[in-house]
Amino acid sequence: MKRPIIRTLAPLAAIILAASACSDEDDEGGQPAATDEGGQPAATEEGAAPTDSAGADSVASGATGSTAAASATTAGGASTTPGSAEEVQSGDSLLDEVVANDVVRCGVRDDLPGFSSVDDAGEHVGFDADFCRVIAAGILGDATKVEFIDLATEARFTALQAGEIDVLVRNTTWTASRDGTEAATFVHPTYYDGQQMMVAADSGFASIDDLGGAAICVAAGTTTEGNVVTEFTARGLDAPNVLSFESVDLIQEAFLADRCDGWSSDGSQLAGIRSNWPDGPEALTIFEDVFSKEPLSPAVADGDTQWAQAVHWSILATIQAEEFGIASDNVDDMLAGENASIAQFLGGESEDGTTLDTGLGLSPDFAYNIVSQVGNYGEIFENNLGQLELERGLNALWSDGGLQYAPPYR
Repeated sequence: MKRPIIRTLAPLAAIILAASACSDEDDEGGQPAATDEGGQPAATEEGAAPTDSAGADSVASGATGSTAAASATTAGGASTTPGSAEEVQSGDSLLDEVVANDVVRCGVRDDLPGFSSVDDAGEHVGFDADFCRVIAAGILGDATKVEFIDLATEARFTALQAGEIDVLVRNTTWTASRDGTEAATFVHPTYYDGQQMMVAADSGFASIDDLGGAAICVAAGTTTEGNVVTEFTARGLDAPNVLSFESVDLIQEAFLADRCDGWSSDGSQLAGIRSNWPDGPEALTIFEDVFSKEPLSPAVADGDTQWAQAVHWSILATIQAEEFGIASDNVDDMLAGENASIAQFLGGESEDGTTLDTGLGLSPDFAYNIVSQVGNYGEIFENNLGQLELERGLNALWSDGGLQYAPPYR
């Protein structure tokens, strides 16, 4: 069995327009956080916080008002400028542009342990960060060719629409209104989540049913705000006092100041926050009740089917690899094995000496590059979310009772 064919990138026959990039001053961190008369972080009553048209699921601390955060970093940690990639002819797919620029600009966040945060070495780490690497490995053959761009919640779709990022991978819920109004195309969900409630372990609250009329803190501009009110109404509880904050840091300050009886968000986000809590994870309790559907999905800009398909199938390759039993430590053995379907999936030649051409604009060995450099879905999950003690649950393979399922590669 032959090794997979390695992609050779030919220069694009396009006229490159040289342009100097200039951007407005970024005011991230330049304004003090709003406070109330008592010096506490200011919150807005439910519905009063300024948001984008479709809301958001999460917030990056300290970043407001700008389309992108103050800095973007490559996988190696070097500072770059968002939107500085070379332009190509307008008729080309973004896939051509990404290949020409030899980098994937990935919109993420920097403050959510387990999903996307920056470690002591200045590297972006986490589940979402690794799926940025999956996309780079699948499309460029090199998982390190990622430019991570940290985005505030309210800026994520604006950045996508403005072409400042190539793909958004920022624990964002796929909803009908976002699909319809944010000029975004969502691809396969990388994580099926749901909203939950977290309280202090010594609060005396044993379930959501004990929180009628309580103060519930949430991230402003998210699906979380309305879901809390809907859940309390469905349970026949007194309406909650929903306090909305612009950043995780501000919610944490309010929670520590006893301004919040409960903190509601996606369960995975609460697990990440709990794992990094100042008083230790045992100081917080996350109730088991899940009261919303939150499929967290990468998104690309509308109108470019070829780019969307390339991203979509790169993500799906991690799922198919796990189903085949292919992992980063056995991918070469699996390629050299006797299973023709596995060999073809990894870019090897079939018995008649041909390779599979999917027509997706990807190299035949794209799945091999993904698995060998980043891992299969199960490895990515365990490497990043295992530390949060999150169960696979809905994110198990379909064959194990979960929802993760890849269409056939043929």
